[in-house]
Amino acid sequence: MLGRSEASLRGYLKRLPGRERVRVIVMDLSETYRQIARRYFPNAVIVADRFHVIRLVNQHFLKLWQSQDPDGRKNRGLLSLMRRHHWKLGEQQKARLHRYLAQYPVLQSLYFAKQQLAGFLVARTVKARRAKRMLPRFLALLEQFDHSPAYSLASTLKSWLEPIVRMWRFLKSNGITEGFHTKMEMLSRRAFGFRNFENYRMRVLAQCSWNGVINRV
Repeated sequence: MLGRSEASLRGYLKRLPGRERVRVIVMDLSETYRQIARRYFPNAVIVADRFHVIRLVNQHFLKLWQSQDPDGRKNRGLLSLMRRHHWKLGEQQKARLHRYLAQYPVLQSLYFAKQQLAGFLVARTVKARRAKRMLPRFLALLEQFDHSPAYSLASTLKSWLEPIVRMWRFLKSNGITEGFHTKMEMLSRRAFGFRNFENYRMRVLAQCSWNGVINRV
């Protein structure tokens, strides 16, 4: 049955021409897909997708927030402040947020540690020399998370350390792929699913404005 497992993709990937020429693969933090990438694209380096890494951090933080204050997330204004980068807040917004956080010392520490982490994750086009200076501070921050309620987040980030650090040097993202994926999901929902995969495939190609011809240079 067609799907996204290695068993479903194996035949296609083995026949895919030019696999050895792929140099960079940008992906979310999926261990299954990382293993597939390593197996079928041996000359490629894996770079973590910035959007997915930051989203993972935010999801973990929101869960930790709920554990500290179950009712806090129900306040939409407060939720907006907590989700945004601290350096993008106005002075009044910062004051309001600090007053709230002062009531929850553990949450306050986690919030500012998360903001430090966000500073590392949004860094891009970092030169090699600067990246070497940043790495010890990044590792020290992960150690702090490892000895906090966010230890599971720290474990995930450590297991993806090299792909995440590569984000500093690469501007690549899988935004185009995510856009196509969104279109595909919308097609499936509108049709209430497709029984025939080939019909679904052709509808996707038509929606994405592809004529089915690959021009080789």
